[in-house]
Amino acid sequence: MKRVSLTTRLALLFALLAFSAMAIVGFALYRKLEAQLVVRDDGALVTRVDQIRTLMQDMDVRDLIREKPHLFGNMLGNAESLLVLRVAGEAPLIVVNPGGRAVPDVKPVPADAALSLDAVHHTVTSDGTPFIYVAADAHSVAGQSGVQIISGRLMTERTRMLNDYRNQILLFATTAALLAALLAYGLARRGMGPLKRLAAQTASIGMGSLSTRIEGRNAPPELDALIAALNGMLDRLERGFTQLKQVSADMAHDLRTPIGNLLGLTEVGLNQPRDIAYYQRLLGSNYEELQRMSKMIDNMLFLARAEHADNAIERKEVPLADEFERMAEYFEGLADERGICIEWHGEGRVWADPLLLRRALANLLANAVRYAEKDTVISTVAEQTSDGTSIHVENRGPTIEPHQLERLFDRFYRADASRQRSSESSGLGLSIVRSIMMLHGGTWHASSREGLTRFTLMFPSRDS
Repeated sequence: MKRVSLTTRLALLFALLAFSAMAIVGFALYRKLEAQLVVRDDGALVTRVDQIRTLMQDMDVRDLIREKPHLFGNMLGNAESLLVLRVAGEAPLIVVNPGGRAVPDVKPVPADAALSLDAVHHTVTSDGTPFIYVAADAHSVAGQSGVQIISGRLMTERTRMLNDYRNQILLFATTAALLAALLAYGLARRGMGPLKRLAAQTASIGMGSLSTRIEGRNAPPELDALIAALNGMLDRLERGFTQLKQVSADMAHDLRTPIGNLLGLTEVGLNQPRDIAYYQRLLGSNYEELQRMSKMIDNMLFLARAEHADNAIERKEVPLADEFERMAEYFEGLADERGICIEWHGEGRVWADPLLLRRALANLLANAVRYAEKDTVISTVAEQTSDGTSIHVENRGPTIEPHQLERLFDRFYRADASRQRSSESSGLGLSIVRSIMMLHGGTWHASSREGLTRFTLMFPSRDS
């Protein structure tokens, strides 16, 4: 099926509206004119019958017919008119019926009653032409009674005039519709100019010009929302492309170190024969590097799945006290090695996926244990509010600068610029926390002041 352009649709719509408006107005005028013509013709017929009534009161009807036979025909003034004068029980005194139509049989208006428009009868002939007639009794000067006047008229002229008027209305409505269609087509093509320019600007943006933004100064206000949406999309694309390049560079940097170590140590070991102890140490060192690489790949796969999971997580009410106790026991050995104490406060429940919640808490606690100062306390606190549940993880350690806080949850980012502890971390732990919170529709935040660093996770309530 061929698609119809928006310009053509607008032109057809305007044509339909113009035709409908003209047709409605024309129909109303047609009905008004028809009603006025009906009143005029009915009034003219009543006036003629009333004039004949008056004439009969002044002169004897038989003498009048004998002396002036053409008077009644002239009074009708139309070849399509009908006039019959008759006395009850006698032959008609005069019959003026050029069209040879049947004389209607109707009860006449009494001679003493005044004639009005209500006395007019309306019928339609076999060909659809209206026919009107009036029947009335009259008195004569000779004392005759029961003289009946029947007068009618075929409305051929009125019908022809109304048909012509209706045809003119249709012609005018059709002409107006065509003109409206042409005008609407031209205006629509002109109005589509900003869209074409917008399409041209959008088409000119490529991978090398993602920083370009669409100008909306000369565009109609109706396109502001579309331009804002396109610019927002470009912002997201640029940010995602920049992050992708950064991730690629960081991943290459992080993989280069273990791969370089593996290659170097293996090359040294192959240069000359070594004893079994040396090869065991070499294999142990290679195993550690391979473990680190495997962990990094697992984390990257988790992030990829989390970002395309479409919120397909299994949430339920999770008791926080149990989770805090489980995490404290898990990190107890590592914390003791560093002389750190882990404590937790607060209870309640959180609406979350249990496995993802544990992974987020484990990553935060691992980060806290890694960077906490010796002989300090790591505190995990839960707060219940009407909006949801907040979980805070605090540790004492180096103060993180504000510009570094903004990037802590980025992939492969480490606040430690020297990377002196890079072998202990893949740089993906906090980015995994961010992805988990995005899946839950929650928020994440980090703050650091005077040696106290706090990470906050906000899980929305079940009813949110």
